[in-house]
Amino acid sequence: MVAVRDGKVLFAKNSDRDPNEAQLLDWQPRRSNAPGARLKCTWIEIDQVPVTNAVLLSRPFWMWGAEIGANEHGVAIGNEAVFTLAQREATGLTGMDLLRLALERASTAIEAVEVITSLLEQHGQGGGCGHEHRNFSYHNSFIVADAEGAYVLETAAREWALEPVTTGTRSISNGLTIAAFAEGRTERTRTRFSRSRERRAITEAGAAGAQSVADLAAVLRDHGTGSAVPHYSLLTGGMGAPCMHASGLAAASQTTASWVSELTAAGAQHWVTATAAPCTGLFKPVRVGEPLDLGPQATDVFDPRCLWWRHELLHRRCLADPARLLPRFAAERDEVERGWFAAPPEPTVAFAEADRLLDRWTDEVWRGDARDKRPRWVHRYWQVRAARAALPTRPTATTAATAATAGGGEPA
Repeated sequence: MVAVRDGKVLFAKNSDRDPNEAQLLDWQPRRSNAPGARLKCTWIEIDQVPVTNAVLLSRPFWMWGAEIGANEHGVAIGNEAVFTLAQREATGLTGMDLLRLALERASTAIEAVEVITSLLEQHGQGGGCGHEHRNFSYHNSFIVADAEGAYVLETAAREWALEPVTTGTRSISNGLTIAAFAEGRTERTRTRFSRSRERRAITEAGAAGAQSVADLAAVLRDHGTGSAVPHYSLLTGGMGAPCMHASGLAAASQTTASWVSELTAAGAQHWVTATAAPCTGLFKPVRVGEPLDLGPQATDVFDPRCLWWRHELLHRRCLADPARLLPRFAAERDEVERGWFAAPPEPTVAFAEADRLLDRWTDEVWRGDARDKRPRWVHRYWQVRAARAALPTRPTATTAATAATAGGGEPA
C-alpha cells in the first residue's frame, strides 16, 4: 500500500510466503565495484555497476533478492506475485532480484522504475520463486515510492505498464490492477485462488483513511473478519485478508515479514517486525545505514538464537486460539508501538526491549492448556510444518538464555 499525503508518503507491505521460510533483515553497505565485475543474482549472473547504494532488505533466507526494502536515498519498494497468460521463462531475474537491483542502483523512485524495466527487457524474469515448491514461478508487480510520490509498475514477462501515484492511495496484491494492461493478460484461475481481489478491497479501504504509519500497520494486521480470529477456507486458508495465515489445500501462504515507512523530504523512517504474522508481531524502528547484530542467519529449521524463530513460539501458539491468547499481550504491544511510531528510539534499544517483551509474552501465552479452536485440516497443516522445522512442542527454560548469548547480547 502507499498513501501520498501533504509532505509525506506512507508505504506498507506484508510479505506472504511459505510458513517455514524465515525472512531476514539484511543490511548491505554502499560499495564501489571493480570495472567489468559480474553479479550473481538468485539464478543468473549480470553485469555489475560501478557503485551500489546502501540498502536495507527484507529477504527470504535462500534468495539473493528481497521482498521489501529501502535505500540510503529514501526509496522504498515492495513487490507482489501476479499470474499472467504470458510465458514464464525457465530462468532470468526474479521479481525479488529486480527489487534489490533497483534499490542498489537508483536514487529516486522513477530511476528505480527505469532500472527494473531496463533489466526486465534485457534479461527477462524467470526461475523458481517458491521455498516448499522451488519450481513455483510468477510475474511481478511493484510499488516504488519516495518522498515525492509513488509508482505502480506491473509486468507480464518482458512487457510492463506504469501508473504514477501523485495523490491519494493505491494498493496492489496478487493480480494485475492497471486495467488496460490487465485486459487479455490476466491468468484468471491462479489469480482467483490468490484471493487478490478480496485482500485489495481491504487494503484500498484501509489506506484511504490512513494518515500515519500506525494506520497502515493496523491494515497489515487486518484478518478481514472484524476480529483477531482469522477465517480459514478449505482451499485457500486465510489468504483472503492482509494478515495472511496458511493452511489451504489448493493455495497456502503465510505473512512472514511486515514493513511500514514514512518518506519525507527531511528523510525516511522505517519500522519492521522482522518476524512473521503482524497480528502477533511488534513494529520496531530500523535505519538503512545502521546494521544490527541479529545473530546467525535464520533458515527453515528452528534456531532459538534467531528472532524470527523465537517469535514463532508465540505466533504458532496464538494461532490455536487467538481470541483467548492475543489479548494477553496485544494491549501492551500496541501501547509500546504507539510510542515508537511517535518518537522512534535507537534501533538497538528498541530491539533489545522487544526481545524482553517477546520472552515475557511467550511465557504468558503458554501458561496453562489451550484447546486448538481451528478446523482439523488447519491444525494438521501446521503440525506438518512444525515437524519439518523441528519446532519444539513448547518453549523451554533455556530459550531466553540461549537468545541472550547471540550477537554479543543483542537480540538475534
